[in-house]
Amino acid sequence: MPERHTKQSSRMNLGKLAAAGVGVALGLRALVRSRISFQDKTVLITGGTRGLGLLLARGFLKEGARVVICGREESTLERARTELESLGGEVLAVPCDVTDPVQVEAMVSSVHERFGAVDVLVNNAGIIQTGPLESMTLEDFEEAIDTHFWGPLYTTLAVLPEMKRRGAGRIVNISSIGGKVSVPHMVPYSASKFALVGLSDGMRAELAQDGIQVTTVCPGLMRTGSPRNATFKGDHEKEYAWFYVCGSLPGLSLNAERAGRRIIEACRRGDAEVLVGLPAKMGAVARALAPNLTAALLAYVNRMLPQGSQTERHRGDESETPLTRSWLTELSRKAARRNNETEVPIH
Repeated sequence: MPERHTKQSSRMNLGKLAAAGVGVALGLRALVRSRISFQDKTVLITGGTRGLGLLLARGFLKEGARVVICGREESTLERARTELESLGGEVLAVPCDVTDPVQVEAMVSSVHERFGAVDVLVNNAGIIQTGPLESMTLEDFEEAIDTHFWGPLYTTLAVLPEMKRRGAGRIVNISSIGGKVSVPHMVPYSASKFALVGLSDGMRAELAQDGIQVTTVCPGLMRTGSPRNATFKGDHEKEYAWFYVCGSLPGLSLNAERAGRRIIEACRRGDAEVLVGLPAKMGAVARALAPNLTAALLAYVNRMLPQGSQTERHRGDESETPLTRSWLTELSRKAARRNNETEVPIH
């Protein structure tokens, strides 16, 4: 009996090992199959008129995709459309405020009329609000949530029926390291980006059975030139200075073109999540492994930041000082001109 029992146990163990091997093989095969080509695919990029969104639009055009961009400012949208069309390929530019579900539905309908169903959705539209907590109002939090949570949800729900019907699709949600680590003086931004990470992770788990891959992107600071169009409160000139300088220096910030390529590759593979840039990776790991130490360090950083309770909003380009016009921000100023963040773009 003991010998027979041992033989049966051995057979069972071998069976389990074989099953595990088959599972691993099927998993690897699925990973290989998940890579897609963007040739002749329709890619919709919200907030695609400038900054990272425009960089992604250029990248997808080079991949042979039909690109749709949307934005709220007609002049910025028109400049982006003109530039993208000059690169070749098919481009559609649609005025749309993604915080309005009616406008989102109308935009997706216009995409269907021109190109058919959306194959890839990139939820990129975003705003940046910087200032001490006491300078922020409920409207600031509502605006951040509307843009970073409801906007991606509205656009996703608009394209989802066709993706499910075809059993295929890619959705990329551009969150931030601010959605992993809440950054001082950016509380509305971070809170809304945390919400987007939760939404994105949950959608990935539920939509995988429908052949739809959802990717959450959490980049650190990137040199896109976007601080010029961000809003600043409190001591707005000092707030703009620390944010703009940190977002311009190599090491603290990432080359935006490189970040764009990484995001497109993550979309191609159907990755669950991508942390873009070493600071973002280090911040996420630190928050997960040493939350108390991370909280203490962030509290120390907060004490070094400018203080003030003024609730008036000022754009970045209204908060310039000699420091923000110095060599410290040269890389970001060049990026702003390249990426349609100014009224006089250069390429």
